[in-house]
Amino acid sequence: MIGEKESLAPPSSGRSHRSGPESRSGGSVTDVARRTIDDLLAQARAELGHRPTPAEAHAAAQAGEALLVDIRAGDVLARDGSIPGAIHHQRTALEWRVDPDCEWRDDRVADLDAPLILVCSQGYASSLAAQTLRDMGFTRVTDMDGGFDAWKEQGLPVD
Repeated sequence: MIGEKESLAPPSSGRSHRSGPESRSGGSVTDVARRTIDDLLAQARAELGHRPTPAEAHAAAQAGEALLVDIRAGDVLARDGSIPGAIHHQRTALEWRVDPDCEWRDDRVADLDAPLILVCSQGYASSLAAQTLRDMGFTRVTDMDGGFDAWKEQGLPVD
């Protein structure tokens, strides 16, 4: 009717918010322990172990001991610059480019034993991405502490 306020709440599904949707295992999603992004980051970094500094990553790349993989978005590279010789694969496509069994792989990095050092802007997204690659079976992947911002601050080469 004219003049009545419509409810902005979604129609009731018959479930309470407490029980939530069902998971594939049949239990409630709320049965899974909540982990914050800080929890995920701490776990990733603990499992990654030593994260090389920009100087260490640069030296490893120069010596042919590691491949630098820059996972920043293309517009960020255009704005801030890039690391000479680094392979660029945006975070959104990284897993497809490194998976040896994927038809869209990049053979330069699609080796589970390749020594990869992931680089993002500040070293947060790259830690999570490196952990994902470890979950995929990569044995020698880590990320650079401080990211590209630290690289640039230390006066290392930038294109």
